Amino acid sequence: MAVQPEGTPCWADATFSDLEGAKNFYGDVLGWTFTEASAEYGDYTQAYADGKAVAAVVPPMPGQPEAPSQWCLYFAARDTAATAARIRDNGGEVLMEPMPVGDFGTMCLARDPGGVVFGVWQAGTHEGFEAMAEPGAYIWAEVFTREPEKSDAFFPAVFSYRQRDMEDGEMDFRIYDLGERTVLGRMRMTEEFPPEVPPYINVYFTVEDCDDAVAKATKLGGVLRFGPMTTPFGRFAAISDPQGAHFSVIDITTTEGDMPKLTDVS
Repeated sequence: MAVQPEGTPCWADATFSDLEGAKNFYGDVLGWTFTEASAEYGDYTQAYADGKAVAAVVPPMPGQPEAPSQWCLYFAARDTAATAARIRDNGGEVLMEPMPVGDFGTMCLARDPGGVVFGVWQAGTHEGFEAMAEPGAYIWAEVFTREPEKSDAFFPAVFSYRQRDMEDGEMDFRIYDLGERTVLGRMRMTEEFPPEVPPYINVYFTVEDCDDAVAKATKLGGVLRFGPMTTPFGRFAAISDPQGAHFSVIDITTTEGDMPKLTDVS
C-alpha cells in the first residue's frame, strides 16, 4: 500500500510481557502468522494475515516498568518533528521524541490532553499496513475518552480532521474525516467503564465470523466486554485479551439497520 495521507491510521502494535502467549492468542483468534523476532529492534515481531503485514507485537524494553498491555495506533505523518511540535502546541505530551527506526521510518509516541496514548509514523521503507478491511487486518479505530472535548479540540488541530456528530441520543459519538474519507471515531466513556480503565484507542480487526472469533478468544482466556452486536457497519464485539489489551473484532459482511445520520460540527 502507498504511504497514507497525514493523519491516516497506518499501523498498530502492542507490548506484551508474554510474547509467545500473545502470538498464540492472536494467531488463533485472528489467524495471524509471525516473523522471527528482530533482535536488533527489541524483538519487534510483525504479524501477517494472508502474507501481508497487519500489526506487530513486542516485549517490554529492558528496564521498562511493567505496564498493562495496550494496543497503540499510529497516525501517518510527513514530518514527525513537525507533528510533535503541533502535539505540544495543542496541549498534548510527547512521550517519546521522534526516533528513526533504521530505514523503516521515524516514530514518536504521544498523549492527548485527556490521556489517550497514540503513535506517529513517518514512513521510510515500512509504509504501514499492507492490508486493511480483510480478515485478520485492521479496519477501524475509536478514541475512548472521558474528556471528549479535549480530544475533539486536539486531534483535528494536529491532523486537520473535519468533524461530524452521530445523531444518536444514547451516546456521545463523533467521527473524524480527512477530506471525504472517514478515518477515526471518538466515543465518550460512560460510567460503564471502570475508573481504573484509562482512556485509549480501541482498534478493530476484521474477521470472517464475529461469534466464532469471540468463542476462540474466550476459550483462550480473553474476556468479552461487549456484544456480539449487529449494526449497519457489521457484527462486532469488544474483547480484552488474556494480558488485558482491549480490541474489537468485526464481520463487515453481516449488517443490520440503516446507517446513522451525521451532522457537521461547525
